[in-house]
This record gives sequence, structure tokens and C-alpha cells, in this order.
Amino acid sequence: MFQENYEDEFVGNIDVVADTYANVNEIEEGDIEDEELLLQQAQAGVQAIPEQVRRFLGHLYRNVKNCTVNDLAYNYENQFVRLSDKYYAKAPWPEPQFVAALVGDDGLFLTLYRELYYRHIYSRLHPSLETRFRSFENYCDLFNYILNSDGPIELELPNQWLWDIVDEFIYQFQSYCTHRSRVAKRSPEEIELLKDNSQVWNTYSVLNVLYSLIQKSNINQQLLVSREGGDVIEAAGEFGTRPLYKMLGYFSIIGLVRVHCMLGDYTLALQMLENIDLGNSRGLFTRVTACHVTIYYYVGFAYMMMGRYADAMQAFVHILTFVTRTKHYHQKSLQYDTVNKKAEQMYALLAISVSLSPSRVDDLIQTQVREKYGDQLHKLQRGGGGEEAIGVLTELYRYACPKFIMPNPPNYDELEAAVEAMEPQDYQLKCFLREACLQLVVPTLRSFLKLYNTMGLEQLSTFLDIDAAELRNQLMVYKQRCRQVRSANGTDLLNGEVTPTTDLDFALQDNLIIIAESRVGRRYADWFIRNANKMQDLINNLENRQKAAIAGTGKANGEEAAAATTAAA
Repeated sequence: MFQENYEDEFVGNIDVVADTYANVNEIEEGDIEDEELLLQQAQAGVQAIPEQVRRFLGHLYRNVKNCTVNDLAYNYENQFVRLSDKYYAKAPWPEPQFVAALVGDDGLFLTLYRELYYRHIYSRLHPSLETRFRSFENYCDLFNYILNSDGPIELELPNQWLWDIVDEFIYQFQSYCTHRSRVAKRSPEEIELLKDNSQVWNTYSVLNVLYSLIQKSNINQQLLVSREGGDVIEAAGEFGTRPLYKMLGYFSIIGLVRVHCMLGDYTLALQMLENIDLGNSRGLFTRVTACHVTIYYYVGFAYMMMGRYADAMQAFVHILTFVTRTKHYHQKSLQYDTVNKKAEQMYALLAISVSLSPSRVDDLIQTQVREKYGDQLHKLQRGGGGEEAIGVLTELYRYACPKFIMPNPPNYDELEAAVEAMEPQDYQLKCFLREACLQLVVPTLRSFLKLYNTMGLEQLSTFLDIDAAELRNQLMVYKQRCRQVRSANGTDLLNGEVTPTTDLDFALQDNLIIIAESRVGRRYADWFIRNANKMQDLINNLENRQKAAIAGTGKANGEEAAAATTAAA
């Protein structure tokens, strides 16, 4: 009920603050009195564009107009990246006003081009405050055109591009929120600009866009009917049957998971996925690898912040196994760096979860975690609730957590208070450590209990160097902390059953601790498959070396024979 009301609050016209910001030095035709000079500048700007880039822009324009999605995907995922590396590694792409002359001043194409133009600046350069304003204005133009048209617009884009539009929109929102909150680093002129343009990258506007895309596409109704049976086309409606609207709505759901995690509302983040089945290996999120990884990253992080470490580990292990098995397919992909970075962060989050709630995970992933964070895991196991363990948790958390944001701008009239305000990153860390410090008793006690079948309370208190009464309290905490809510399937992420999450249990009879460990049988099939693959790789390497050696020997013998023939002649 809460979610439905929350969605309805943001539904409607999203004519958000386009052209409302002030004090920005804009270049307009009216500012240049000499029209002939303006024409000469435009011609010079077009001539400065390399010929290969001009041909690319021409192909991109024709493919956008003709809605040839496969050719667009090649233009976007391959040619754009290659040309960026070749011509614009440390410079922006050509100004949109110069590109307009090449495409007949087509408004829709120029809006899409500006999206690429500003995204390139964000990824390769340092965006100025004016660039942040202009990029927001361009997103307003794009989403207003998509959402406020009388009928579905004639535009088809590859799924990768659609995902990147939503993902970049949220990234620039997060970047702007971080930029405006660091008032100590802003000049008086920048602070005045930020104060006058408080509606730019406003949290309400961003949420409004995402919820409007979801409603326009009827994507939640489509997913519900698809799961329970019914007419999906009827549920989709006029707009939802078009791939553009359907995929933008779907990606907006995952984008809202990210936004709510950045705002610290983990329950609402998981609630957004109530109609998405993560257990479906053919779900729409699997069509874009970066989307696939992102959804599991934020689901796992939300579980970890809610103290549901077993569910967090299940999410991380699932996606890390997928990334490990498909890594070589994405090495030349546009998504490789993003996927690789998220995977490294998830290894750190998995190390935290395993240390706070020890349990068995996939052998391959467990090996990777120990290789990357073996020292940290050892410190957490022996540190109890000490400063060393807390320091390790803080280090891993700061590296792997998402970028949190404040939903409202700071009070620019009271700069001293704004400077001293707690960063959202620090506040979320404080909340996490408060819960984690209670959980740190689990790995310490478990490391001793797993060595015995029965053990006296006094004996264990001597090992731990604590009072017997305090130890009894810690054992009760251990008992309670080892029971967590676990999701039964991938469809209902919020609800579940309270179950034991450890393979080691105990009973306390007077002053005697009776320990029971349930040993899980080793997965021999996985072990044989993994080692068979290693053996096959070793055999292939040996065969390649042998072939190279034979080829080298044959070449040497041929050269010797030729030399001998020449000498005889």
C-alpha cells in the first residue's frame, strides 16, 4: 500500500526546471551581432571534426532515423568507444551546435547526441557546474519528449544504450548531490549559483522521472501478468508494447533500487523488485550484463545492511559465479570496467558477510575471497569486537559501499553548520558498525566451539579471558544472531522464514556446553569439473608449446639446409 501511494505521488507531467537556472554564461545566436562571423565559426567547427567521426555521426543519424537497432548497437558499443579512444581520450566530442549542421538540425538526434556528449565529459574529464546544469536540461528534454507525447514516439534504441541512459542519469544525480554538499570546496560564486538553482538535479524530479517511466510502460502490470498468467499485451497498453518504453520502465525499476539504497531506504529498495523474479535466468535484467550485476550488487548490499547476511551471501555468490564464468566474454566489451569494479566491491562485501555470519559458500568463490582478503578475514576472526576488527570492517565497507547522498541541498545561509554536518557515508557506516559489533561475537565463539563436542563454560571463559557470566550472555547473543530471516525464493525478497544460518549449534546445560556440528558433504561434481577444466587448460598449453617448438625446429632445419645448398653451389 505504501509503495502504491508513493508511486502515485510522483506520477504526472515532468516539465522539470528546464531553462530555469540563472547566471550561466550561455552562448546564444542573439549574443553575436555579426551573423557572418557566426556562420564562419560554424563552418570552421564542422571542418575541425575528423572525417572518420563525421562518417560515424552520419551512420548514427541514419540508423536512429531508420530505427535499425542492430546497426545502432554496433555504432554505440563499438565505434563510439573506439573513436573516443582515438580522437577524444582527453577532450570532449564536437560541440552539438557543430554536429547540428551535419544532421539537418534534427532535434531528437541532437538530444541523444548531447546525452553521449555530456556522458563522455563525465567519464573522461571533469564536468564544470555549467556542464552539470546543461546535462540536466538535456535529460529533461529527452524524458519530456518520451513521456509527454500524445502517442508512442518513433524511436528504437539498443538495450545497452537504454540501460546506460537510466544508469548515467542516476550517476549524474549522485555526482551532483555529492558536489553541492561539499560546500567547503566551493567558491562564493559557485555557492551562489547552487543556491539560485536548487531545482536542478532535485531529488523529487529524479524520482518523478523514474516512477513516470514505470507507470507509462505499465511494466509492473506486465511482469505480474507474465508471472501469474494472462494477456501481457493487454496489460502493456499502447506504450508498454513498444520496446523503448518497456525497457526504460524495466530499467527504471532497477534504477530506483539504486536510488533508494543511496538514500538509505533498504526496505523500499527491495520492495521495488516485488514483481521481478531474480531466480529467472531469462529475466530481462540478464540482457545487459551491467544491469545484471548492478541489481545483485544492490540487493546483496541491502540485505547486508538489514542484517540478513545469509541472503546477502547468496546474492553475492550467485552473481560472482556468473561473472567468473563469463569474464572472458566481456574483456573487450563496453561494460567490462563497470562489471569488474562491481565484482571487486562484491568480493569485499562478501568477505564482510562471511566474517559476520560464517557459513559454507561455493569453493571457487571462497578461494577468491581468501586470496583477496585472507589477512582481513583472519583479523576479524581473532579480533572479537576490538579496534582491529572494527578498523578492518571500516576499511572494507568504505571501499565497497555505494555512494550515499543527502536528498536535500545544504543550507547555504549557514555554511559553518553545512561544513560540520555528518557525511551520509559516515552516517551509514555508523549504522552498519552498530549492528556489526554485535555480530562480531559469532566468528570468535565459533572458532573455539568447532574444536570440541562438549566444553565447560569455565574452560571457554578462560580461553577468551572473560567472566563466565559475560560469556553466558555472549553465547545467548550467538544463539540469537545465528537465526536470520531468509528469503525462500527469488520473487519475495522482503519476506522469509527465520532459520539457522550456521552449520554449528550448541545447547547449554548448567555449565556444560554441548556442541553439534552439521557437516555438509563436499560437492564432488563441482570439484571434478573445476579440476578437469584446469587439466584441459594445462594440456592445451603444453600442446601449443610443443607445436611452437616443432615449428621452430623445422624452420631452423630449413634455414640450415638452405645455407648448406648455397655453400655447395
